Amino acid sequence: RSPLAFTCRSSSWPNTSGHHRNVNASGLRGKIILAYHSRLSSTIMSGPQQQPQPAEHRLSDDTDVIDLEDITLPSAGRQARQSVVVPRRRRRVGDPTQGSFPANAAAEAAAAEAGEDASGEDTRDAPESNLPGSAVVHVKTWGCGHNNSDGEYMAGLLDQYGYTLTDDESVADLWVLNSCAVKAPSEDTFNNAVARGQAAGKKVVVAGCVPQGGPNGRVTKGMSIVGVQQIDRVVEVVEETLKGGVVRLLGNKRMGRKKAGGASLDLPKIRRNPLVEVVPISTGCLNQCTYCKTKHARGELGSYPPEEILDRVKSVLKEGVVEIWMTSEDTGAYGRDIGSSLPELLTRVLAVMLPHTRLRLGMTNPPYILEHLDAISQLLQHPSMYCYLHVPVQAGSDEILYAMKREYTQDDFRRVVDTVRKVNPEVTIATDIIAGFPGETEADFDETFALCKQYQFPCLYINKFFPRPGTPAAAMEKVDTQLVKQRTKRLSEYFRSYLPHTGKIGRRYEVLAAEESTDKQWYVAHNKSYDQILVPKRPELLGRTFEVEIIEVGKFHMMGRVIEGTLGPEPVPPSANQWRAAQKMGLVNSSVHLSTPGAFLPLRSAGSALGGQRLASVGKWARKHLVLSTVFVFLLFDLLVVLVSHATALASS
Repeated sequence: RSPLAFTCRSSSWPNTSGHHRNVNASGLRGKIILAYHSRLSSTIMSGPQQQPQPAEHRLSDDTDVIDLEDITLPSAGRQARQSVVVPRRRRRVGDPTQGSFPANAAAEAAAAEAGEDASGEDTRDAPESNLPGSAVVHVKTWGCGHNNSDGEYMAGLLDQYGYTLTDDESVADLWVLNSCAVKAPSEDTFNNAVARGQAAGKKVVVAGCVPQGGPNGRVTKGMSIVGVQQIDRVVEVVEETLKGGVVRLLGNKRMGRKKAGGASLDLPKIRRNPLVEVVPISTGCLNQCTYCKTKHARGELGSYPPEEILDRVKSVLKEGVVEIWMTSEDTGAYGRDIGSSLPELLTRVLAVMLPHTRLRLGMTNPPYILEHLDAISQLLQHPSMYCYLHVPVQAGSDEILYAMKREYTQDDFRRVVDTVRKVNPEVTIATDIIAGFPGETEADFDETFALCKQYQFPCLYINKFFPRPGTPAAAMEKVDTQLVKQRTKRLSEYFRSYLPHTGKIGRRYEVLAAEESTDKQWYVAHNKSYDQILVPKRPELLGRTFEVEIIEVGKFHMMGRVIEGTLGPEPVPPSANQWRAAQKMGLVNSSVHLSTPGAFLPLRSAGSALGGQRLASVGKWARKHLVLSTVFVFLLFDLLVVLVSHATALASS
């Protein structure tokens, strides 16, 4: 990063002991730094890119939720108190009055000399290094596509700032744990990870739906939190947590008076799969389902503007992405809060999709797709869109659907399936079932079973009911646990009894390969219906379209023989600079040239296991030799000052 970026951040520099050392403005270096910052920042602030934007394009944060009662002081044996950090409210984008130094710089400088922050908190109990971006961070995500996208954004922001990312939690200084609150087992997994990190002496930052929905819970109380709409501020939270502080950002983004979709989509991202981009189109929903904990975290519907989504899609397609996954808590409700609609958005996005790329629509609830049933059925026929719908029914009994507050009947759901299948006979429809919801009788479950038997869904997600704390369903009378097990077993056995791909041997499909199988032995390709087709692991196939002949079928997949001579165009490769950087980090073979077919496909960002481990070792070396690193930086800066002085003297003479 440039000296400007460093000096704009703070009025203090970290010294080799880990404490803050104030920059002496009366000294030569202090004068140069302040003058350099003042001149360049004034130039930048006056540039066209910093002009105020129209009001409708400004995002602001709601007041951050900081619960001081959550702070637990360290034991009496420790000399320092834990620093409670209350970040200032961020100014709106494009505000030309935003300064780079804090208004109370003098007070902070004096406090720094005394070993305190501006609020009077002792900061002498500091970590090994406060050098920004010098730590190793492990990011772990559980849950839905939206949550995974949030995790990729947070990883991208941390990587851009200079933090070393790793998949090896044991070498990390800090863990960012991005949680899911849909079911009790997923929350238990998250809670166990928090406990494991704390037991290992790691700094832990929690994110996702669990802390957002219950910031004062047993596990999350007193911990730093990145709220679901505050992921763009993860660097702030990580920085202060590494210093021993506690930061809890739980506010919502707003576009004027309306709730916004969340943080900007135009943020850096580290994708777990470089070929697949998960694009959140909205957050929250319009439903009030009695069993749902996610509503507590994501709240009411907030849609992104169509233009922002469109810009993101066009941008990532230029980066070599071949699959776009649109995600939300309910994609069917998209746009109802901003005067738009899902069909309108899909039409615009499909217009910019490239011939060899595909679009997959995420989960939609029946009440809202019913409004656009004909339009969605037609859009599923577009060559760039997978003919795939995920529409959870949850139960086949109207009595249970009413108790769940699902706002539709089983006949409404049947109308969705029948209409879409009539227009698209090859469509894949996935659905969800909750077995054992409170009050469910045997007759109610028989109706659910009959619905599943009628349609023989190729994708059926069967879940036992889990009471989620704070939801209305948690207070309802429970069904006997053994009965719930019997019902899930009965439905699961029926689901395994039929083969959805019977009769497809010998058929030919155009497919797109964008994933690797779990056992690492095959590439996973998808046809128009989003069926899984395993193909040989030939590097030239990944990220490209081609034709296959089905030679074998199973319950969850088919096996395909590649038809030679049908390969589509290669994905867009990374830039030459990205390629050289990847070679230096050892993420790709340095002897392979960028133009080699399929050569760029092993490329992974620093979040991958290989890249993360290599970068983690570099980060450890940097911290071990912090004194040398700091001296080297100052020498370079002094050399730059001398060169600039000589150049100025020559110019004036």
